[in-house]
Amino acid sequence: MTYGDAAPPIQPPFGTVLTAMVTPFTADGKLDIDSGVRLAHHLVEQGNDGLVLAGTTGESPTTTENEKLELMRAVIAAVGHRARIIAGAGSNDTAHSVELARDAARAGAHGLLVVTPYYSRPPQVGLYAHFTAVADATDLPVMLYDIPPRSVVPIETETLRRLAEHPRILAVKDAKGDLNAGAELIASTGLQFFSGDDPLNLPWLSVGATGFVSVISHLVPARVRELHTAFMVGDIARAQAINASLIPVIRSVSRLGGVSAAKAGLRLIGIDVGEPRLPQVPPSIDQIELLAADLRAAGVLV
Repeated sequence: MTYGDAAPPIQPPFGTVLTAMVTPFTADGKLDIDSGVRLAHHLVEQGNDGLVLAGTTGESPTTTENEKLELMRAVIAAVGHRARIIAGAGSNDTAHSVELARDAARAGAHGLLVVTPYYSRPPQVGLYAHFTAVADATDLPVMLYDIPPRSVVPIETETLRRLAEHPRILAVKDAKGDLNAGAELIASTGLQFFSGDDPLNLPWLSVGATGFVSVISHLVPARVRELHTAFMVGDIARAQAINASLIPVIRSVSRLGGVSAAKAGLRLIGIDVGEPRLPQVPPSIDQIELLAADLRAAGVLV
């Protein structure tokens, strides 16, 4: 049994199956709007009801403000009536994050993804003040991004509980992996949780998460949607089987890193979005061969 490839009606405020979309570049490293629009159409047609732009996988540290906004406006115009477009609006500078949030709102984004400030290692009171300032800056719903491997400092449970009281802080993208704490917060606060780590997509659903912000969905978007739908209609055996079929893709993304794996994998399936910008680098020939083998094992390539 399958559950359809097209995206279902959009579930506000963020959707349920989102791709942390790459930012396409031309052969000479410039922003490639046409490829970005084509990729957005492809992802939505294959089951995404949300796209995250200017996030980690979108190479936010190495794209300019103008590039972020140019791609955002183009994607909103192309698919914004069919999917929620969520703008990355985080940095380690609160004033800059507020500016990014306001620019995204003016561009027509449907929501904000705000990452824990990195490098500066703020205390929890600083995190609370930072996220509150960004949430106060616009009328857009906010998804917090809790990712200690990149930001060092986690958003602690009690801080999340306080932040959940803000009327626009509605969700968390979790790359921390504490399912027990997440389950408790889902039950006690109403915060929506989204898996931000593809190996944990199915486990997160089992404790009440709303959906995923995925990287592997660049390469297997319809299958990621089918996993979500199967679980939501109670076909747990089917969800488990789909999840098992995705293990080779997850393995490649974990081995190469999200940006490199997504861009190289897209090229292998016939969607060229260019190379990553330094300091990210494209995979070596040997790494591409391993990626292709994993995609064949997952049935993505023949």
